[in-house]
Amino acid sequence: MKIIIAGAGEVGVHLAKLLSQNRNNDVALLDTDEERLNLLSGFEIMTIEGNPVSIADLRTAGVKSADMFVAVTPEETTNLTACLLANNLEAKTTIARVSNEEYIHPKNMEFFKQLGVDSLICPETLAAGEIVNAMKTPWSRQWFELADGKLIVVGAKIRENAPLVNKYLRDLTSDERIYHIVAIKRGDETIIPGGNDQILPNDIIFFTTTPRHINEIKTLSGKEKITIDRAMIMGGSRIALRVTEMLSDGINIKLLEKNREKCYQLAEKVGSNVMIVNGDASNTDLLISEDIANFDAFIALTENSETNILACVTAKSLGVRKTVAQVENIDYIRLAEKLDIGTVINKKLIAVSHIYQFLLNADVSTVKCMTFANAEVAELVARKNSKITKKPIRELNLPRDMTLGGRIRNNGQAEIIRGETMIEAGDHVVVFCLDTAMRRIEDYFN
Repeated sequence: MKIIIAGAGEVGVHLAKLLSQNRNNDVALLDTDEERLNLLSGFEIMTIEGNPVSIADLRTAGVKSADMFVAVTPEETTNLTACLLANNLEAKTTIARVSNEEYIHPKNMEFFKQLGVDSLICPETLAAGEIVNAMKTPWSRQWFELADGKLIVVGAKIRENAPLVNKYLRDLTSDERIYHIVAIKRGDETIIPGGNDQILPNDIIFFTTTPRHINEIKTLSGKEKITIDRAMIMGGSRIALRVTEMLSDGINIKLLEKNREKCYQLAEKVGSNVMIVNGDASNTDLLISEDIANFDAFIALTENSETNILACVTAKSLGVRKTVAQVENIDYIRLAEKLDIGTVINKKLIAVSHIYQFLLNADVSTVKCMTFANAEVAELVARKNSKITKKPIRELNLPRDMTLGGRIRNNGQAEIIRGETMIEAGDHVVVFCLDTAMRRIEDYFN
């Protein structure tokens, strides 16, 4: 598959690196910044210096023979224009990153499709959705629903008093039907575990389970029930505004924004359950005066990653139990994890996840780049006569860096996968794998 990516920012580069792992992909990255492109000299990615809204440069990049054209520059108008041009220059499929939520309304997406933009990705709206999910399950680090919510992937940090501490996976077979441990994040290492792996305090464990067993996972992780009734948001960004719209009306929200004019604008848009305060939430005295100790959640959504991380650390020290930080600098995600930030939101990784699912050759419903781990989780459909359907799971000799967590049968029933499970054609299967295994997923499901 020939794929042209316009924009060598963090989204474009991360996406290009993922796609280049598949030997069947011919990936080209187009950008006006020569220095950015030079940083990719060690990867199997063709780099082209050029303007994505230049017809001549698009032709030079070979857009006429492109199976997919993806525009992910920081400028929404550039992305839309580039996709319109690419479509008219005969690119088969186009995807544009946008920031205007109005564009992704179903009726408007159909309008853009008629113009030549096949799909629109709005990272701000996707990020807001993840924050709302984090408020529903505040004890978890990550929460991801697959197959319309019939299967759940949940990441939780294991406390020292948790029933799972010091247990070997081989000793947990009696619980195998209610969950499957698909990964262990220990320090900077992500492990796809086997029976001889042991669960240690402070590990982040990723489980696949069904909705009715979520409370059991919470108990096994040593977590207590947390109810979010009051949430404080730092920063009046588009994501923040969307979060106030998506959160339940039963949650009282205090939104702190240091720009006075922006406060007036926000006050006209938010609901009656939202109080706007003009002030800098990175100021500890202000947080104390605004009664931070009696809030259940603190959500930091400024455009400055360092500010968000430090504000969450401060909120946690003042008694807030659930913290969420928007961390746009990918290099800072590990720092946020080490400082025990509850949930980390990165728009770039969220955008990459949703674009990547369009580009996998296998039948794929969902892909998620895990924020706290160098891994992906995907919901794939097993095709007829594919390798995955030939033998029971334990006899397939799956790569060490890949595991199957659960499946949805054709009758709609959700099951946790075991060694003797036989995947059938049409099953929706949850696959958890390290970055190194992505290129081999399609070999099993096609």
